Amino acid sequence: MDFELTTAIPLLERTPATLEALLVGLPAGWTEANEGPDSWTVHEIVAHLIHAEHDDWIPRARHLLEWGTGRAFPPFDRTFGFETARARPLAELLRDFAHCRQESLAALAALRLTSADLAREGRHPEFGVVTLGQHLATWVAHDLTHLSQIVRVMAVQYRDAVGPWSRYLRIVRPLA
Repeated sequence: MDFELTTAIPLLERTPATLEALLVGLPAGWTEANEGPDSWTVHEIVAHLIHAEHDDWIPRARHLLEWGTGRAFPPFDRTFGFETARARPLAELLRDFAHCRQESLAALAALRLTSADLAREGRHPEFGVVTLGQHLATWVAHDLTHLSQIVRVMAVQYRDAVGPWSRYLRIVRPLA
C-alpha cells in the first residue's frame, strides 16, 4: 500500500480509543509486566507514545519543512519519561496520549500538506535522507508496532498457562 495522508489519518485517530478500550480497567498484572530483560511494560509503551507526540512526529515534520536536508532532526530518546510514567495511573497516561494525539492531528491538518510536500526531503540523524511521506508513514506503522507490542506483552503473561497450545500461539512464544 502506498502512503496516502487521507488513509493514514483515520488509523492515527483511532489509536488512542483502541488503547483505552483494550487497557482501561484491567488488573495491573496485565499492564505492569514486560516480556523479560530489555523489554517494555504497557506503561512504558504509552509513555513512549506520549513522548513521540511531543518530540517526534509533528516537530520533525515541521523541522523537515523548514530545514530540508540542511540540518538533521534532533535526536529522539526512545525511553524518555519511563520513570515518571511508572508512578502515574495508566488511565491518566492514556488520557494524556489521547489529548496529545488530538493536538498532533490538528497541527498536521494545519500544515495543509500537498503531494509535493510529502516528497520533500529531510535528514534523519541515523538514516540520512528521508521524505516527509516516509516520516508520516512511519508514524502509522509506529502506532501499529506498539499496538502489536502491547498485545504481545499481555499475551506472554499466559505463556505457561496455555500449556501445549503455545505451539499454535506464536504470540506467546519468546521473541527470536
